[in-house]
Amino acid sequence: MGMRFKDRTEAGRRLAAGLPQLRERPDTILLGLARGGIPVAAAAAVDLCQPYGAVLVRKLGMPGREETAFGALAWSNGRVVRIVNRPLAERMFQHGITQESLDAVEVRERGELLRRARTYPGINLNLEGKTAVLVDDGLATGATMRAAVEGVRAAGAATVIAAVPVSSLEAQASIARVCDLVMSLHTPGRFNAVGAFYEHFEQLTDDDAVRLLERAGQP
Repeated sequence: MGMRFKDRTEAGRRLAAGLPQLRERPDTILLGLARGGIPVAAAAAVDLCQPYGAVLVRKLGMPGREETAFGALAWSNGRVVRIVNRPLAERMFQHGITQESLDAVEVRERGELLRRARTYPGINLNLEGKTAVLVDDGLATGATMRAAVEGVRAAGAATVIAAVPVSSLEAQASIARVCDLVMSLHTPGRFNAVGAFYEHFEQLTDDDAVRLLERAGQP
């Protein structure tokens, strides 16, 4: 198994230790992918003396195989950014998946994204000319991170860094093609699920996420 983390807070602190070049760097902000990336970003931001916020993302999971993402959505200052893995979707069509069923997934996830956009603070940020450090608790497929990258670039970020405690080799390679830098503390050869690399990996609630984001505006 290799490297393991106690929880997302410890993972954030260890991530910060691996990014000393970002400490007190001007025009830099850490953005946690909601929900799981927010506590990681919050902990890392404290150690790096940087502000933090969040990027709202939703995975588009294949009907009947929800862990397999055929795309993702991200919120970008009032608009929704969408990415789709068209080759994967077309392969699924050959196994009985219909375009209508994929459309239904997107409608549902878009609705959830908009609901969170009305609730979460710290998501509509001025990123013009800034370095956006996108933080998640791990990368399995990289779909939501790709959407987040597109979202912050659309919001004007000049430099985009993806920083995670653990990543699959495939996801790291995929994100490296769209980011200026990818930082992963642990990239094992065998990767099953992000949660397998944590001792405690509870699901965060909206209240948990909002509480952390409200704290971001405090000294």
